[in-house]
Amino acid sequence: MNTQEIIHSRLINQKIAHNTMTAPAEIVKYLVAMQAQEYAMAKWAIGLRVPGITEADVEKAFNEGAILRTHIMRPTWHFVAPEDIRLMIALTAPRVNAINAFMYRKCEIDEKTFNRCNDILIKTLEGGKYMTRNALKSELDKEIVTGDGVRLSCLMMKAELDGLICSGPRDGKQFTYALIDERAPAVKELTKEESLAKLAYGYFASRGPAQLQDFVMWSGLTVKDAKIGISALPDDFVHEQLDGKTYIHLPVSDVPAKMQATFLMPDYDEYGMSYKDRSALFSLPPKILENSKLNIPYNRMIVADGQIVGSWKRTIKNKEVDVETDYFKPLNKKQQAAVQLAVKKYSTFVGKVLIEDE
Repeated sequence: MNTQEIIHSRLINQKIAHNTMTAPAEIVKYLVAMQAQEYAMAKWAIGLRVPGITEADVEKAFNEGAILRTHIMRPTWHFVAPEDIRLMIALTAPRVNAINAFMYRKCEIDEKTFNRCNDILIKTLEGGKYMTRNALKSELDKEIVTGDGVRLSCLMMKAELDGLICSGPRDGKQFTYALIDERAPAVKELTKEESLAKLAYGYFASRGPAQLQDFVMWSGLTVKDAKIGISALPDDFVHEQLDGKTYIHLPVSDVPAKMQATFLMPDYDEYGMSYKDRSALFSLPPKILENSKLNIPYNRMIVADGQIVGSWKRTIKNKEVDVETDYFKPLNKKQQAAVQLAVKKYSTFVGKVLIEDE
C-alpha cells in the first residue's frame, strides 16, 4: 500500500468518489457522525456525497428529524442518525464531560444545578414542543441562574450529554431543541463492548485506511477502549504497514468506473477531520501548511485528485452565488476543468445561479 492507494480507498469509502445512496439520512448513518458546527457547510458535506440532492433536501431531512444534531465526541456539534444518538452519547459523554469539567467548575455549576436545569427542560419541552435557546433561557431564568453565554452553553451541553435534548426543527433560521425521547426511536441497548465494536466497524469501514491514533482522535475514546473496538472487527478488515504505520481498512472491491476525486471540501469535513495523521491529504510547502490564516484543513479547501491544492470561499447574493478560488500550487488543465465542474455542482446544490468570471 502507498499514499495514492490510501487516498483512492478513502475517497471510495467516504462515498465521495461514487455513491448510490439517495437520502441525506443514509450517508449520515453510514458515516456514523459528521462534524456539523458550521451548519451550512455541514449540509454541503452531505450534498457532496449524495448525488442529485439539494440544500433544501438536507434541510427537510433535518427538520423532519431524519438527521439529528448534538454535541458528542471531541466535543463539537455533529450530525447523527436518530437510532445511533444514544449509543454515541453513552460512549463519548464521559470523555466530553471530563474535558468540560474545568468550565463547569469555573461557571460554578454543581450537580444539583444541572439536575434542576434538566427537570425544567423536560417540563418545558415535553409534549413535542420545540424551543430556541433564547426561549429556553427565559424559562430557565425563572428558577436558576443561567448567567452569561458560557454558563448557559455548559448547562445546555450537559443536558445533551445526559441524553436529554437534541435538535428540533429550525424556527426560521433559528435552531431549536427537543427531547431526545420524542425525537429518536427507542432502540435495543448494547453493552459497552458491543457499542465499541459497532463504532469501530463504522469508522474503519467508512474512513479506512486509518490508524489507531486516527480513530482515537476522531472518537475521543481512550486508547484502551479504541483497541477493544478494533479487536472486535471482522476478519475481512486488513491491517497493512506503510512507513512503520499500521493502517486498518476493508479492501475496496467495487471500484467505480468514474470517480469524483476533485471537489470543494466544506469546513471541518470528515475527509479532513477524521484523521490525526493527515499527511496523505497534502504535499504542500511548509510555509503554506504553517500559514495560520489558511487553517489547513479546517477551512474550505479545494481538493484535486484527493489532495488539498487550494482554498475557496462563497458569497451568496439573493439568487446568485459567487465562488472564489485560490490555489496553493499550479493545476494542470484536467484539474482546472474538474474544479470548475465542482464549483457548478456546489451552485446547483445551493440552488443559486453561479456568477461566472468575466
